[in-house]
Amino acid sequence: MKILLLEDDVMLNEMISEYLGSTGHVVKSATTGKECIQTLSEEKFDLLILDINLPDINGFTILESLHEQKRMIPTIYISALIEIEDISRAFDIGCHDYLKKPFHLKELTIRINKILKTTIVPQRHKRLSKNYSYDSETMTLLFNNEPHILPKRQIQIIELLAHNRSLVVQYDMFRNYVWNDDFIDNATIRAEVNRVKKVLKEDFIKNIRGSGYMVERPN
Repeated sequence: MKILLLEDDVMLNEMISEYLGSTGHVVKSATTGKECIQTLSEEKFDLLILDINLPDINGFTILESLHEQKRMIPTIYISALIEIEDISRAFDIGCHDYLKKPFHLKELTIRINKILKTTIVPQRHKRLSKNYSYDSETMTLLFNNEPHILPKRQIQIIELLAHNRSLVVQYDMFRNYVWNDDFIDNATIRAEVNRVKKVLKEDFIKNIRGSGYMVERPN
């Protein structure tokens, strides 16, 4: 799991980073809010561990900013703030857990493992959006881990896009894989993709004008 840690206490930062590294995680650390935001703009992470009180940009502001950008990354707050108003605000913003300082490092692992079980899809699943994933083994589209039933052709469209996340799936690829017919025109493909988009609960299929479609890897 790739984790971004924000903690301005350098000794605590190093201690947490070293511990999480020893348990098999890849950890990138920051000691200021500005550094954290810069790192988030350059890299993708599976989990954020954020302190709240920082001298520049606090942990609340960082998570609020990410959610405004529609970037939903599981987050654990670690903080010396113990007032119920602060804890309530943290969960209202959208954190997954809140750990009061001081805490035992093993407790942090317990909280991380809980998030792993509830938010990380199995490896054979390909994440398509916040709530959608595609099970390549059973050829099933899932919404919140529940099957979203589609006709065979539409599932083939999803499968082609899922296996080529972050790549443009060109019209010829749809012709060959979904229709197996070189003479299907682009308008027919567009119409079928639009039918898929209309029944989805989240809009994750992006139209690349003149080329085809793509699904971006979610953050």
